[in-house]
Formats: sequence, C-alpha cells, structure tokens
Amino acid sequence: MQFLAFLFVTGYGLYLFGKVVYHRYIYMKLGKQVEIEKKLDERLKTLVLQVFGQTKLLKDKKSGIMHVIIFYGFIILQFGALDIIVKGLGADRLPVPGYHVFNLFQEMTVFLIFLAVGYAAYRRYGEKLSRLKRGKKPSIVIYFIFSLMLSILLTLGLERVVHDLAFSWYAPISSVIAAGFMSLNEITVNILYYTFWWAHLLILLAFLVYVPQSKHFHLMVAPINIFFRRTEPVGQLRSLDLEDENAESFGVGKIEDFTQQQMLDFYSCVECGRCTDACPASNTGKVLSPMHLIAKMRDHLTEKGAAITSKSPWVPKLSYGIHSVQEVDGVQAEWGKGTTIQPTMTLQEQMWSTTDRKVEELNLVGDVMTEEEIWACTTCRNCEDQCPVGNEHVDKIVDLRRHLLLMEGRVPHEGQRAMQNIERQGNPWGINRKDRANWTEDIEGIPVPTVKENPDFDVLYFVGSMGSYDNRSRKVSKALVRLLHEAGVNFAILGNEEKNSGDTPRRMGNELLFQELCMENIATLQKYKVKKIVTACPHTFNTLKNEYPEFGLEGVEILHHTELLDQLVKEGRLTPMYELNERITYHDSCYLGRYNNVYEQPRNILRSIKGVELVEMARSRENGMCCGAGGGMMWMEETAGKRVNIARTEQALDVNPTVISSACPYCLTMLDDGTKAMEVEEQVEAKDIAEILAQAVFGESSKLTG
Repeated sequence: MQFLAFLFVTGYGLYLFGKVVYHRYIYMKLGKQVEIEKKLDERLKTLVLQVFGQTKLLKDKKSGIMHVIIFYGFIILQFGALDIIVKGLGADRLPVPGYHVFNLFQEMTVFLIFLAVGYAAYRRYGEKLSRLKRGKKPSIVIYFIFSLMLSILLTLGLERVVHDLAFSWYAPISSVIAAGFMSLNEITVNILYYTFWWAHLLILLAFLVYVPQSKHFHLMVAPINIFFRRTEPVGQLRSLDLEDENAESFGVGKIEDFTQQQMLDFYSCVECGRCTDACPASNTGKVLSPMHLIAKMRDHLTEKGAAITSKSPWVPKLSYGIHSVQEVDGVQAEWGKGTTIQPTMTLQEQMWSTTDRKVEELNLVGDVMTEEEIWACTTCRNCEDQCPVGNEHVDKIVDLRRHLLLMEGRVPHEGQRAMQNIERQGNPWGINRKDRANWTEDIEGIPVPTVKENPDFDVLYFVGSMGSYDNRSRKVSKALVRLLHEAGVNFAILGNEEKNSGDTPRRMGNELLFQELCMENIATLQKYKVKKIVTACPHTFNTLKNEYPEFGLEGVEILHHTELLDQLVKEGRLTPMYELNERITYHDSCYLGRYNNVYEQPRNILRSIKGVELVEMARSRENGMCCGAGGGMMWMEETAGKRVNIARTEQALDVNPTVISSACPYCLTMLDDGTKAMEVEEQVEAKDIAEILAQAVFGESSKLTG
C-alpha cells in the first residue's frame, strides 16, 4: 500500500513539475528563433568554469562560498535522499562502498547546508544588503531548504531508533537525535519515522514543483543559458537586417520580438541583485535597475505567454494578476559622498504592481519598461560581468532603443541632435567636417601626414571625433603624435576622409546610421589598404575591432593607443627619462577593460615611469565603475540623482591621488568635469596615459598646454 501511495504521489509531483516547465518552455517558443554558433569546446569550457567552478559567484567570496556549499550539497544529498526513500519502502540500503563513510559525509553535508542557509538568511535580514529583496516570496526557499534538511536528520535519527542502532561517530547528528526518541514505544517510533519519511518526500516534491514557478528556476535554466550564450565578442551587438522586406518592425517593441536565446535570460535570473549593485545608474539614483529589468520582462513574458497559449503558469492554479509599471512619487535620497542603490530598489518595488488591464493591452515600452529606464543605461556591461548566470542586459536595452528610435522616432532631444550632427557633419557637435584635421596644426613642427601624403604608412591613426574636435581631447591627440614620431612609427591619418566610427548611433539604437558610417569607413580603409590601426578612443577601438569585421573589415590589426605605447616602451623605442613625482590612480574605461580585457597595458606604462606611485581605487579593473558617458550618455543630460561622473570622481579622490589617469576621451572629459565640479582641479589633474607618458619622455611641466 505504501509503495502504491509512493508511486502515485511521486508520479503526480513529477507530472506537475513537467507541466510547469513545459508551459514556460512554450512561452519562450513565442520568441524569435536565432542561429546559435556551435563552438562546442568553448561552450563546454564556459559551462564547467561558471556552473561547476562557480567562478562568477565567487566574485563575492562570502556569498560565493555559501552558494558553492548549497550547490554541491544538493548534488551530494540526492544520493542520500534516494537511500532514505529506498529504505523507507522496505528495501535494503543503497549498495554504496564504504556505507558508513557515506553516512558521515551525508550528515556533514546537511550540517554545512544548515550553516549556509543560516548565513543566507543573515545576509538578507541581518546585514540587510540593499541588493537583496526581503519578504515572503524571497524567503520561501530558505524555509524549504531548512525543512528539507530537518526532515532528513529526523528521518535518519528515527531510523536508528527503529533498528535499535547504537551511537556511531559515522552518524553523529542522527545518533544524538535518536537518543531523544529512545524512550518511546515501538509503535510511536514507527509512526514518527514514517511521518518524517513522508514529510521528507512531500517537501522534496513540493520544492521540485515550486522551483520552476519562482526565481529558483535558475537552478535548471542557468546551466542551459550559460551553455547557449552568445560566443561573439562581448563588444559586438547583433546587427539588424535593414534590407529584410518581410520585417514588420525593427528592434523590440513587444516581448515576442526578443529571441528565444534572450528569453532564457528571463528565467535564469536569480534576483541576487549583483547587477544592480554594480550598475552606475542604480548607484546614483536613476530608475534603471538591471535586476528589475530582467525580472519585469520575465513576469510579462509569463503573463502574456499564459494569455496567448491559454496555459496557466501556476500550480496550483492561482490568480497573481497582471503586472505593469505604475506611477509613484519619486524616492528621494540624501546624496552625500559615496553611492547607494536603495532609492532605486525602493522605487522599482513600488512601481511594479498589479493592474486591471489585460496583458495584451500593455506596451513593453511604457507599461513594462519606462523610457527613463531605457535611456539611463551607459552600456558599461558591469551588470553582465557580475551576473552569475550569464544574463546579458545591454543587448536588450539597445534592442528597445532601436524600436523606439527606428519605429517610433522617440529619443531624448540631446541624443537626437548629436545623431543629426553625426549624420550631417560626421561629428556630434555639428562642426564643419572639413575642420576634422585642424588639430594637426602647430605640434612643434611635427608633421601629421594623411594617407594621401604618406601612402606607404605602417600604422593608421584613427583619431575619432573627440580627438579631432574636442579641445581637451586634442591635447591627447597631439601627445600621441609626438610619441609616435619619437618612436619612429611610420603613421598617417585619414584627415577629412575619416568619419565617426558609429559607436554612439549604434548604442543609442540608430542601426541605420551606424551601418552607413561603418560601410563608408570600411570602403575608405580598404581603399588605402590599411593593415594596422591605432586609436585613443576605446569606443572606436571596440567598434573597429569587434563590429566592423561583420561588415567586411578583414585582415586589419586594431590597437588601442595604450597597447601600442606599452609595446614601444618595452621595445625601448620610447624611454621615460624624466621622473614624475605623482600619486596616480587609473580609471578603467568600460569599453577598454570589460569589453576588451585591456587592463595591464595602461598600468605597465605608468609603472615604467620613475617616481610614479600607482594606487588602485576600491572599484578597479573588471569591477571599475563607469564614468557615465557610454551608451550615448556623453551627449545627454542626467536629470535624476547624482551625476555618475561625480560619484566616480569621489571614488578616485578616496585614494588621495595627485593625478587621475584614464585612457579614453570620454572618461577624461567626465573626470575632468568631476574635479572641476568638486573644486579640486588645482590639486588633482585628470590626464590621459599618453599625456603622462609624453611628460615623462619629453620632460614638460605638470600643467599641460595644448
């Protein structure tokens, strides 16, 4: 009878589990299909490192260790659960070699999981980490795991009483529990044993059914998501086929416009908040929270998928209502020194609530994601770098921007003006395109030849709009030219034939303008048979290196100026002869570091200079905070919270530098503005690596003039 009951209960639990998973599968099938590159070896390596090696989770050592214990603990305890079930059905124990050691291992694992779950509860409710949600739903899994572990120990303890087993150091915990029940009569002991045996089974099955209905679906989906994630360079956005005559729209205007691969992200999210904790927008009082972006889209997909397919997402069938963004009063924060995500977290929780409207009536942009959220992103990828389940946030935001701009013509005024200027004059300011090479005048008599004047050049210096037109960035261009000349590098520039790389239009959603600029630049580069390019702008560097090849740029080596300068110093072609008595901190550009893994070369250059004391900010390298200029934000005004560049400047000033160095014209501008806003520009300068190296090579005074 017990065996039949076991088969019925287990079978029904597995049926419900399969039903819930299947329904979510058909919701994801509503998305667009996309070709996935095979690259099996690369995918398997990533899977092993991130799933079984837990490399992303261990970026936060404390929570990482906690998750490692729970992750491997549950794998180990599946054998223990099977052993408990088998013995409860009257069969012999599992045929495991060294069974007593197996028992000890199981009990120690349960004990460690108890500790890990206790620490998880402490982080959420004791430390009250801002990035972690609190309340009933986020706590259910803690109750499940605690109850499951308790049922295991009680079942094992009563099993020892049933079989009259003596205390054993191979089963220390269950032996102690058994001692507490030894005085009970046989009938009571048997009743209790089977009560807890059934409790263990029912909790296990209930947990199994609950998992795919919650954020803990990541336990199953995250490994799949990590395995099937994009293998293209992280700096490469998906291109749009703008000549597709069958396309009804471009970008993402409704949830079904996302690809099935992108939808995997929605159900992989564990809502750990690491992405939001790292986000420069969230940290400075903007409404954008990467975690809530994914979670809201997951909720919307589930609710809309249920409506389209008529398949309920919930077991038992419950009415959770339809969710949308509701207007609430802004949550104000006292912005002092430092950053905090709490106002954003609070605002997001208040905004996302149930509505009486039908899900089919909701607009993805406006009712699920607000335009304010979409335009707050700096595309820095700190969220993606921190995500332990491989979620990608930036491509989704850019896809939403594409729809807004290409299909609805909605874009912030300043951004629209910058793109119109790029389209008309090839630069965001709208300065005459014929003035692009004016910066080359008066560089101490050093010639800056164009490709026409020096057709046998070895290296093309792609100056970029900032280096050509911005007065502050022009100083960097001149410093780099002097260094290239000193090192004997045979270089040339495109002059007035150079056009904007297209990074700004693409990140703002103007794929049409990007592709036009891209093809025009590629034609020019091919015309002059360019084989090597150096640029001082990480945004240009990333676009040329990772995005132009898809459109036909082949066989061209792309270098950032810090890579080339580091190489020239190592080869002895540049010698930093003069000592600089400066305490320098280096700010990592997102598009140079996280996008292209260039971290050491700028630091190598600084280390090569006598007298330089290199000090690192609390947030540096892959954890470095954005300056606030990426994703088109360089050309738009921040209207909420603290300015991102002020927050980053504060972090730099915390290490008491005399110079804040960078290797990006956008970053240089933002940090320069930051020191001025904080009225410390007389004590702390913002300089590019090329300027600092030029100072060490040529011996100028600390105050640069252009």
